Amino acid sequence: MARPLKIMLAASGGGHLRQLLDLEPVWGAHDHVFITTDFALGRSVAQAHRVHFVTEYGFGMWHQRKRIAMLWLSARNFFEAVALIARERPHLVITTGAAAIFWPILLARLTGARLVSIESFARMEAPSVYGKLVRRFADHLVVQSSKLKAYWPEAEVFDPLRILDTPRPPKEPLALVTVGALTSFDRMVSAVIALKRAGGLPERVIIQTGEKSAFTAETVRDLGPDIECVEAFDFATIQDILKRAELVICHGGTGSIITALREGCRVVAMPRSFARGEAFDDHQEEIVNSFAARGLLESVYDEADLAAGIARARATAPVLATTDPAALRAYLHAIIADMTAAPPRASSVDKHRQARMDDQRQQREA
Repeated sequence: MARPLKIMLAASGGGHLRQLLDLEPVWGAHDHVFITTDFALGRSVAQAHRVHFVTEYGFGMWHQRKRIAMLWLSARNFFEAVALIARERPHLVITTGAAAIFWPILLARLTGARLVSIESFARMEAPSVYGKLVRRFADHLVVQSSKLKAYWPEAEVFDPLRILDTPRPPKEPLALVTVGALTSFDRMVSAVIALKRAGGLPERVIIQTGEKSAFTAETVRDLGPDIECVEAFDFATIQDILKRAELVICHGGTGSIITALREGCRVVAMPRSFARGEAFDDHQEEIVNSFAARGLLESVYDEADLAAGIARARATAPVLATTDPAALRAYLHAIIADMTAAPPRASSVDKHRQARMDDQRQQREA
């Protein structure tokens, strides 16, 4: 008889959390709870699922010389994790990172939960700091780029990116500017507003500014009625806008890029910069470079280049693309089937480690 299973779904906000939502066919039929950070997407998920919010911080804060703040936020996060793991006691944790859910998944693992760590789709060239830490105690490792297999030979590879041949939906003269589900990105927003002011964006413009932005509906009132600033949208609203938008100008987050490509939008992406203090590292530049190399978007790194990037996007036929996690879902279904069997079977990482130990023993004996 199959054993009941409680699944903890752990991810910081934005693209990390969106990847877990794509896996709902895996976890939806089981008792489940989300651990995430208190941003727009997390609050949207909380309307339909049980959610615990934990304090946000990033490992990159150490390199930004925000070390005291990082240690303080990490300590708060740790004690929140102690309380929620004591209450939830999950059997299985599925995580896509990053730092803010490190303590919850470590404590869950120490209390007996099996851990599936999925390195974010954002990591295409090299693993994250978070991934390197979690690798030490994960039962199953998943990467979404074949290049990461060289770093982690025990990992399973599932590259979800797929080019679509479906017709492009009808579009309106509408441009969506989005900074993602987390924080503001005023450098990009300022460049868009300057371009709109100069007549370089004739479309109606909707700007999702993020929290604590300097830009509001009041600050752009002089530009007329065809520009709108909103701090955040729920997931359904932004999906509806993307279906209609001809052009999307976004930060370098995988969630924002993929949802725009899925709806056939022309995409111009400006990655947040670590050197400018806009991100904890330069993984957004890695993401944008990878998508640009496949001809899926136009990349812009400086405000002065935005107009040229938009012009290139207008001159190029848009390509529809999406992520298809079907193979990853099948892999996770198999893990759950093994766990609910009696007795549960060994994890993939354990099997890899045992095979490596057997090889080393045979070499010594030879």
